[in-house]
Amino acid sequence: MTKLSVNINKIATLRNARGGDFPNVVQSAIDIQRFGGQGITIHPRPDERHIRYQDARDLKPVITTEYNIEGNPIAKFIDLVLSVKPDQVTLVPDAVDAITSNAGWDTLTHQKFLKDVISEFKRNGIRTSIFIDTNLKMIEAAASTGTDRVELYTEDYASAYAKGKPEKIKPYIHAAKLAKDLGLGINAGHDLNLDNIKFFIENIPFINEVSIGHALIAESLYFGLENVINQYLYKIDSASAN
Repeated sequence: MTKLSVNINKIATLRNARGGDFPNVVQSAIDIQRFGGQGITIHPRPDERHIRYQDARDLKPVITTEYNIEGNPIAKFIDLVLSVKPDQVTLVPDAVDAITSNAGWDTLTHQKFLKDVISEFKRNGIRTSIFIDTNLKMIEAAASTGTDRVELYTEDYASAYAKGKPEKIKPYIHAAKLAKDLGLGINAGHDLNLDNIKFFIENIPFINEVSIGHALIAESLYFGLENVINQYLYKIDSASAN
């Protein structure tokens, strides 16, 4: 069954807007797990404009599900992950000034770098995942890095689905099948929401995990955090069962 990992970056953004500690990201993670969330994801960036590096450390003791830290593996990020030792690290090729993640890895060009970083994380017992597009050559090259999983970058699918073009899921189906055949686990994330999640999982029921943050927190403004988490779980479970 596909697991739901909740990205809490936007909760930290709201906290930082007032300069205090409300909403508290640690308490939010506790509550999200109590509401049924099956993992907590954070994506600290060098400027710490939402999740701070100290948040990553403060969260570790309270996460009883799965802890996933995403980010560009610069030296500061690598040191953070090795000190916190989350369950999973997701490598994302963010530019320093990126507003949000906008592309997957070129796993051919960066093959040696990824191999070196991944081997270090794996020596420390941390599962690794590579953020990646649906390019099949990049999926094949990802398998050669030693990564445990890939995370499919789903913005193109989400954008097309919103425009009434569900057939745009086909490249994701092909990419996921190839990754599975290569022995990789498969995660997915970026712009998945309550409208498009069920169709996505119905077509790729062997997805291990979806990471959802911006949409989930925005939807919670209208429907409430506990309610939205349970709506996602219902849609994912019903799609997986079909």
